[in-house]
Amino acid sequence: MSESRIPAAYMTPGTSSFADFLTAQSPELLPGHNAAPGNLGDLAPHGTTIVAATFPGGVIIAGDRRATQGNLIAERDMRKVFPADEYSAVGIAGSAGLAVELVKLFQTELEHYEKIEGTTLSIEGKASRLSALVRGNLAMAMQGLVVVPLFVGFDPDAGVGKIYGYDPTGGRYEQTGYSGVGSGSLFAKGALKKLYRPDLDEDTLVAVLIQALYDAADDDSATGGPDLSRKLFPLVHVITADGGRTLPDAEVAAVAESVIAGRLQRPDGPIAEIEGAK
Repeated sequence: MSESRIPAAYMTPGTSSFADFLTAQSPELLPGHNAAPGNLGDLAPHGTTIVAATFPGGVIIAGDRRATQGNLIAERDMRKVFPADEYSAVGIAGSAGLAVELVKLFQTELEHYEKIEGTTLSIEGKASRLSALVRGNLAMAMQGLVVVPLFVGFDPDAGVGKIYGYDPTGGRYEQTGYSGVGSGSLFAKGALKKLYRPDLDEDTLVAVLIQALYDAADDDSATGGPDLSRKLFPLVHVITADGGRTLPDAEVAAVAESVIAGRLQRPDGPIAEIEGAK
């Protein structure tokens, strides 16, 4: 019998973490492994803004399409929201190239675990694995190439959607209700603070998230609003007990057009009800 063309080290049973396996066998393939001196933050495109919110029975994550490089628009149609597996998704902000590679590694990590262990990770386990990958990029983050994801998923045991935010060191923080990340997140979360309610249905919450992204684009030049002329609209991904799905462009376009029509009448957007007023 001829010898196997696959190295023995690759066939040895070991860790269920693909990232750990890659670190041991080919660390040069990891995102951000080959660090360069100096601050590289202005040399690579950056992506913003991502927002997410929970509703009864699930969670929704949405992101704008713009990537910037310094004071220039590097991309107008960048995808920043990615399914991680059937019941989770990741939105990315920060250095676009490294962020996309980190998401691909995370997707492979979850698939690898499922094949090795014969089961899927819990939502907490997925969030923890992503935290380790973000921490692995710390050397590049210290040179200006920061990657900050927003992770969402459906917890089948609790029957609810969950949101996790991160810092550049890999710190993981579960968020309540809604969250955002990226340069426009300050304005987006300000809008969500006034418009979000935990009892909103799916369709209404989609409209609220697009309102929040519109507010972010209104005040943050790095965030792109709905572009009717180019037919570019936010990416919206919904996750429930039935799994995840990305809303079709036509469906998101209809909501975005409704938001823009409302802004023609009220440029600052909808006004939240004031409780306690006579």
